[in-house]
Order: sequence, then C-alpha cells, then structure tokens
Amino acid sequence: MAEDIGHGTPGSEPYQPTAFAFDAESEAEAAAQIAKYPPGRQASAVLPLLYIVQRQMRRQTGSAWVPRAAMDAVARRLGMAPIRVYEVATFYTMFNLAPIGTWHLQICTTTPCWLRGSDEVVRACRAATGITGWGETSADGKFTMSEVECLGACVNAPMMQVNDDFYEDLDAERTTKLIEALRRNAPPPPGSRAGRQTSAPEGGPTTLTTLHFAPEA
Repeated sequence: MAEDIGHGTPGSEPYQPTAFAFDAESEAEAAAQIAKYPPGRQASAVLPLLYIVQRQMRRQTGSAWVPRAAMDAVARRLGMAPIRVYEVATFYTMFNLAPIGTWHLQICTTTPCWLRGSDEVVRACRAATGITGWGETSADGKFTMSEVECLGACVNAPMMQVNDDFYEDLDAERTTKLIEALRRNAPPPPGSRAGRQTSAPEGGPTTLTTLHFAPEA
C-alpha cells in the first residue's frame, strides 16, 4: 500500500488515476536508464524514470504530469519505498503533480530577464491566453502558465520555456505570435525569435567571422 504524503491515498483527487502502467516505449526507456547503474543502485534512476512517466502522460493524455499511481509504479520498479519517490517528485519543480495544459508556458522573471522586459512577456501571455495568475490553466485547456527561476539563457533574455523548448529574445509582439502558433499546434523552431545566431550579438557575430557553421537542427 502506498505511503501517504498528506493528500490521501492514490487516486483520491478526482483527476488522479487509480493505476498506472509503463507502455512499451517507456518500458524500453526505463530499462536503458536502470542499466546505467550497478546492481543495488537502481534507485539512482528515479529522476529519469519520473521524466519517462511525465512524457508518457503527455503522449497518452496531452498533459505532461506525474500521477501518484505512477510514483508508486516507479517505486516498485526501483525497489524503493514510495515515500522516497514522493520526496523527489515534490522537491523538483520540473515535475508537474497535477494535469496541465497542452503547452506549459514557463516564464523566467529573474533579474536578467526582468531587466530585458519579462513583464512585457508576462502581460502578453496573460492577454493571449486569458490566464490571470501563476499556475493557472486557460479555459480551453491549452495553456498553463508558471513563473520560474533562471533557466540559464540570460544572454538572450527575456525568454520562456514551452514544454521542453526555449524561446528567446521575446517581446510582446513575438510572444503573442508564438502563442498564436502554439494554439494552432504549430510550434515554431526553438531558439531566438529575433533571428539571432545562437547567443551571438544582435546583428550577428563580430569575431571569427570567417568561420562557417552547419545549420542548426
């Protein structure tokens, strides 16, 4: 029986499934991750297995999150006490513990992004989605909006992460166009929305200009 983490038994919230099973794709990924660790150390695979669960939920439901029943399945697979998996899943903010929208707008508002206009990005997201507060999901279920700490793309600030991809050099207009594309289920290629080459200066590189690089994937 699963240990309690203060929210009742697995499946007690209306959105919680009562059971979870790894599908064939997840089984193969889980086996590959567990094989990286020596016998008796398989608990070290808890982080990648939680990611595998979250990706499977996205494939199956359109919402990337980790149900309680899935945490219990991870615990059984790794020979861990369920509470140990709960501790990991609730510590790291990249794991969603309740259903979210199809597109997770994770907006950085820390100092470099704020100085470069993250408030403008926040306002544009709220205007385009109808969301009024952090952690909320839009009425159509397409967007969830979260405030996050630095994501390490300060050189191209302001930026936000959408699901697993970074979109950088944002302003109100670029943010609105991005959300319009996401609403059509047509996400643009990740990276700078200003046409910047990786993290080169605005206007293009100013050094090593004779070098030629293959196009980014």
